[in-house]
Amino acid sequence: MADLFDRLKAECAADWHAYTDHAFVRGLADGSLPEAAFRHYLTQDYLFLIHFARAFALAGYKAKTLDDIKRAKEGISAIVDVELSLHLSYCEKWGIGPADLTDLPEAVENMAYTRYVLERGMAGDLLDLHIALAPCMLGYGEIGKRLAADPATRRVGNPYLEWIEMYAGEECQNACAEEREYIASLADGIGEARFNELSRCFRDATRLEIGFWQMGLDAVRT
Repeated sequence: MADLFDRLKAECAADWHAYTDHAFVRGLADGSLPEAAFRHYLTQDYLFLIHFARAFALAGYKAKTLDDIKRAKEGISAIVDVELSLHLSYCEKWGIGPADLTDLPEAVENMAYTRYVLERGMAGDLLDLHIALAPCMLGYGEIGKRLAADPATRRVGNPYLEWIEMYAGEECQNACAEEREYIASLADGIGEARFNELSRCFRDATRLEIGFWQMGLDAVRT
């Protein structure tokens, strides 16, 4: 029987394909993505990570067990102590310094997704919160792994190869596997009505991820 993540993807297959095979993603694979689009995405992703940390703080509040609290704490630490620093270093490779990220206006697409995640976490439980995050957390891992394994992905001279390799890397893939198992454990024993609720949340979050990719493309068309 398919696990929860596979079932959720199957329920919104068209949206999931539109997200994981978006023109932005194809541009990463063949190196054709306009660099201005990627820079805009990088700056907004920095703000997204800050809200991601807030989501894990909310997960700690929503936790019902000590293990859940510890997991939330580890998530906050991974983002604040590691990922944000790595993201800043990566941004500098693209000519984006810390000053460029200070008081950066937040794109409406960024606000839409991050606030949706926080709202689902506030209105629902720990599982609702993690399902709202799943298209990001698990989707990026799936995209990175697929692009890295695809012989059509451009290796030589592709400015986005490092991004692909980061999400295809062992650290990211292990984190995705752990998250996949965690949401399955949180959903253990749920009925069909509850699954349908989670499916709607997952679909909405997937659509908001599509908007996040499109945000990067639209930035160079205006």
